[in-house]
Amino acid sequence: MNLSHSKIFNQIIMSDVKERTLVLIKPDAIQRGLMGEIISRFEKKGLKLVGCKMMELEEALLREHYAHIADKPFFGGLAKFMQSTPVVAMCWEGLEVVNAVRLLCGITKAREAEAGSIRGDLAMSVACNVVHASDSIENAEAEVSRFFKEDDLHSYDKSEYMHVYAEDERG
Repeated sequence: MNLSHSKIFNQIIMSDVKERTLVLIKPDAIQRGLMGEIISRFEKKGLKLVGCKMMELEEALLREHYAHIADKPFFGGLAKFMQSTPVVAMCWEGLEVVNAVRLLCGITKAREAEAGSIRGDLAMSVACNVVHASDSIENAEAEVSRFFKEDDLHSYDKSEYMHVYAEDERG
């Protein structure tokens, strides 16, 4: 790539497409061998994977992550489920990525999720719904930092962006 092409490439790619969100592939998906299918859905959408790791969830992390329901009677069962196998934590990046990922995942009650969504195609339960996805930009920022250190996240050029986003959407 010559210098002028490189400069144009960086102007196109290194843009404002920086919103990030957290997705967890839950134990039911791990047990059912759905990791590749789930990751593929986000890749086909044109999102950029900037962090990915398999991890076991400690009680303290679960209590922080699910603080809004940690005092509910069903939390113990949820914690047991989320600790039954490692999960895959992923950080995805893209334009309006929080909303895009929520649409790809479908609603939490999987048996009512729209066909074509991850939950609509792959799950039937509220708890065993194969993925967790951040529900707002603010929560995404908190959740990404809860599961990833800054040096766990990668910045790289994704040449595909010029074919995923219109010029005015790239910054």
